[in-house]
Amino acid sequence: MPRLSSPRRVAVTGVGLVSPLGIGNKENWDALVAGRCGLGPITRFDASRFTSRIAGEVKGFDPSLYIDKKEIKKMDTFIHYAMAAAHFAMEDAGNPVNDGNRERFATVVGSGIGGLPLIEDTQRRYVENGGNPRVISPFFITGLIANEAGGNISIRYG
Repeated sequence: MPRLSSPRRVAVTGVGLVSPLGIGNKENWDALVAGRCGLGPITRFDASRFTSRIAGEVKGFDPSLYIDKKEIKKMDTFIHYAMAAAHFAMEDAGNPVNDGNRERFATVVGSGIGGLPLIEDTQRRYVENGGNPRVISPFFITGLIANEAGGNISIRYG
């Protein structure tokens, strides 16, 4: 494996949280300190036939607080969460990106898969409309690719 000739130091300067405990760093911290649990009954789909009906769901999230309304429909929920988390991370860092420091910033988002709700909704609409491909959004693919979270964050903050 090749070695880097001059390794760079990396510092995390801002953290942003969107989790079942809350939306934003303060809400998450307050929930942790209070010993609250983010788990509860599954509400996003009918889980009555599953053995386990408990999950950690993000509650009360409004993507329009972090994303332009016209862009929301182009993205899956996981991207909405990532955009909000990036908002909180940039706020936490207190160091806005500018032309003098842009090359020192990076976007790092861990996501194993994205877009499952979008895939499910698109499939449902496709079948309900007799297999009509015109019901598939032109933003279908870009709304679900896992690296779109980091890509949208990078675009937003330059």
